[in-house]
Formats: sequence, C-alpha cells, structure tokens
Amino acid sequence: MANNRTERLNEEIKKTLSGIIFDMKDPRISAMTTISECSVTRDLKYCKVSVSVYDTDEQARKDTIATLNNASGHIGWELGKRMQIRAIPKFKFVLDEGIAYSVHIADLLNKLNLDGENKPDAE
Repeated sequence: MANNRTERLNEEIKKTLSGIIFDMKDPRISAMTTISECSVTRDLKYCKVSVSVYDTDEQARKDTIATLNNASGHIGWELGKRMQIRAIPKFKFVLDEGIAYSVHIADLLNKLNLDGENKPDAE
C-alpha cells in the first residue's frame, strides 16, 4: 500500500518539477531539459531527480545540473506552493545519460547495418 503512495507521489513531483523548470527563465538551464525520474525516500526527506539534457555540449549539461542543484531551495519552495504536501523533500539533481547512451547505441547499430550492406557476399 505504501509503495503505491510513493509511486503516485514520485509521478506527481515529476510532473510538478517539469512545470517549475519550464517556468524558470535561467539561461544556464538548457531548453532541452526533461525530468526522466524522481525517487522520493519513504520519510519524504530526500528526492533524487534524474534529469536528461539533450544537448551536444557536455559543459552545457554539467551547467544545467549545477544550476538546478544550486536552485534546489527555490525549486522546493515553488513545489511546496504548487503542491499541498506536508513535507517538502531536499532535491538532488543528477544527470541521466540513458537517452544519450541509447542514441549512441542506435548510431553504432546503424553504422554496422550500413557496413554489412556494402560488403559483397562470399558465395
């Protein structure tokens, strides 16, 4: 029963955080920033937020995560204003490399597929 509550809370926080980050007008936050996962502890004190930044520049990704971590107090205050929850967790934003990794693997597979089509058969 508590697991369902935690999952619902994770999804609601994820949705609300997406709106808060979208509304932030900080130029250090990349325009292609999405929240991929939120994980709240059972006591609601901490929340680990996986952020996916679809940007080719590695420094822009790091700057986005650093900016979000620096603004975590404001983000928590805004979350408390938008959601009526008793305890507002402390946020830790981490970079999610899952999308970039899957794009890299897809490129490698496409390259292998193209190389395989160009080779003559050994028949």
